[in-house]
Amino acid sequence: MAGLLGDLDSPRPSGNDLGMDQISSLPALPQDEVRVGAWAEVRELLELQLAPLGRRGLAALAPHPGESVLDIGCGGGETALDLVRAVAPDGTVVGIDLSAAVLAFAQRAAQGCERVRFVQADAEVFPFEPASFDAAFSRFGVMFFADPAAAFINIRRSLRPNGRLAFVCWRALEENPLDILPLKAASAHLPPQPARDPDAPGPFAFANPDRVRGILERAGFGEIHITAHDEQVGSGDLDAMLAVCSRVGALGKILRENPELRAATLPAVRSALAAHDGPDGVRLNAATWVVTARAPTRL
Repeated sequence: MAGLLGDLDSPRPSGNDLGMDQISSLPALPQDEVRVGAWAEVRELLELQLAPLGRRGLAALAPHPGESVLDIGCGGGETALDLVRAVAPDGTVVGIDLSAAVLAFAQRAAQGCERVRFVQADAEVFPFEPASFDAAFSRFGVMFFADPAAAFINIRRSLRPNGRLAFVCWRALEENPLDILPLKAASAHLPPQPARDPDAPGPFAFANPDRVRGILERAGFGEIHITAHDEQVGSGDLDAMLAVCSRVGALGKILRENPELRAATLPAVRSALAAHDGPDGVRLNAATWVVTARAPTRL
């Protein structure tokens, strides 16, 4: 339920030279098709969890009318459209994401809006026009880079002098009941999981704030601020929360890879979630970092 399309196994293309106003038809890997299919089943329910967390990052970015903004890992387009509204009437937004299947949702959501464009590419290597954006934003889209320092160097070069960066990323798995509670509830029925490299690309790769600061400093950013944010979020009633956590996030990834385990695990997960049910449905804490930084005043 981490709310990340890649969960722990996001594919990494080596590069991309697509134009900024098109989506390519690169073939999807089978696991990508399964992952995106699972996300699509619960997309609107998942957005109920992620939207309030993203809004905190948008507030930190403080986009202004007329600005040009890059949305990194834009997913289904929800944050890109939030940014378009913030920079209206004359500002523009470019959303970049690895998944053509996910970007198809973004294209449909933005139909008729000429101030937003989408590109399927890897922001780590994409040849952005230098100094072309006033600001860059991401909601849970920057933790999957193979080389984070190189990625943020590339992003920083796309920003104008003194350009702003803001993103939201997850703190540690153990700090996030949103993910760890269903995972622990199901643990007795799950196969042993391999040890995780905390710095490997994945949803919790930026859990260590010192590592995040070091990456941004090496990439040439300054005025770096990393602020902890905790918020109770949910997708609605018990059935809705069970649907989300069994399809995406840490537990969802395992069940996608081992669908035969669903029957044994879901009753235990339902019981654990039920303990947190209330007048507003099931609510669990989401622990995030809100990170802001600036490009140098001189490029």
